[in-house]
Amino acid sequence: MTTQAQSNVPNAEGLGRFIPILSIGLLFFIFGFITWLNGALIPFLQMVCELTELQALLIAFCFYIAYVVMALPMAKILEKTGYQKGMSLGLGIIAVGCLLFVPAALTAFFPIFLLAQFVVGSGLTILQTASNPFIVRLGNEESAAARIAFMGLLNKAAGVLAPIVFTSLVLSGLPDVNQESLNAMSADARAALINDMSVSLIQPYVGMAIALGLLALVFMRIALPSIESASNSEQAADALANTAPQNKQILQFPHLVLGAVSLFFYVGVEVVAGDTIGLYGSSIGVENATTLTSFTMVAMVIGYAIGLVCIPRFISQQTALLSSAILGLVLTICIMLSSNSDTGVSNALWGWLGVQALPNTVTFIALLGLANAMVWPAIWPLALNNLGKYTAQGSALLIMGIAGGAILPMVYGVTSEAIGGQTAYAIMLPCYCFIAYYALLGCKKESW
Repeated sequence: MTTQAQSNVPNAEGLGRFIPILSIGLLFFIFGFITWLNGALIPFLQMVCELTELQALLIAFCFYIAYVVMALPMAKILEKTGYQKGMSLGLGIIAVGCLLFVPAALTAFFPIFLLAQFVVGSGLTILQTASNPFIVRLGNEESAAARIAFMGLLNKAAGVLAPIVFTSLVLSGLPDVNQESLNAMSADARAALINDMSVSLIQPYVGMAIALGLLALVFMRIALPSIESASNSEQAADALANTAPQNKQILQFPHLVLGAVSLFFYVGVEVVAGDTIGLYGSSIGVENATTLTSFTMVAMVIGYAIGLVCIPRFISQQTALLSSAILGLVLTICIMLSSNSDTGVSNALWGWLGVQALPNTVTFIALLGLANAMVWPAIWPLALNNLGKYTAQGSALLIMGIAGGAILPMVYGVTSEAIGGQTAYAIMLPCYCFIAYYALLGCKKESW
């Protein structure tokens, strides 16, 4: 039985590997769709619940803080249930979170929205903890970043669709609104529009809950290879090669710990780019502000496609990571220095396609998606390298790095209120600097 499991995980070919990759790919699509709904939900709920920018960013905070609070409990659950049943459980938890949007929408009571976001984030925590090491192990280590890039391609493609689908389902039949236009309405007209917007959330979220519940049942029945067996075989190899000694604690792997810190900064800048673009666009009167996250996601899809083709054929995982960090630094400086009225950059890049032109500041925020695309798939295999039996714990530690998506947007919100939204993007500069350090030195560090 162990021999069969071993062949299924690292060496399976053809249909034996295609079905697991397709199944995990579906999960990554779901991650992306639900995660990047936040980009539309944040400016939407800012209007519905009449929030300040900092309060609106609590939506992202409650979603991503679940990864910190629930990462270790979910890792324990995975030890009991196994990865496949854990995936099914995660889908069920997300479905419950979607149902909580019904009372939240009926009452327009902001704390219920925050609770729903936390429950959805908790479900995604167990899915992420199970799925990322799973896809790393479905092949050789050198091509792991390419496999994760393929998953990321599905994830960000869903991210492109999510704000567009949200806007078409929730705001269909309602006038295009942003924070600037809503503030200009009379009190009665604003109250009526806000009520209509709030109620329009119910049907889409009930539909998502039903779909996720059915998918949870499907994942209980499909056949996936066991990566626990792979972990056992690697543990035996580790005992021989002494790459992961029995008495070593998880925090004694510097490349893992520094990888978790890098993921903290990466997820932070990714969420700032994806979730604040709508808020920033709404604040300066850009039309269709709830769809702006799609521009960031398109840039990420392009970045993932490049990574899928180039890694490891033409560039290494470390080179891709370093290049991403440098591009992030350049684009952040461009955001801080560019114009809120000139649309020259977007006109040159996509205006000739008839796509909506954006102010240069918003365009550079969107282009951060290109810089961010390959960071996640490059860090995971570098950080999990040679962990052996500690892989599940290492995965949980990396998942906790997703807390950056909770903390850094709040830092951006506080900074924005103090010095202005455009200048506040400077908080991303030290984040990209640390990612560059990890690419150059941190991923190679074997001892403290």
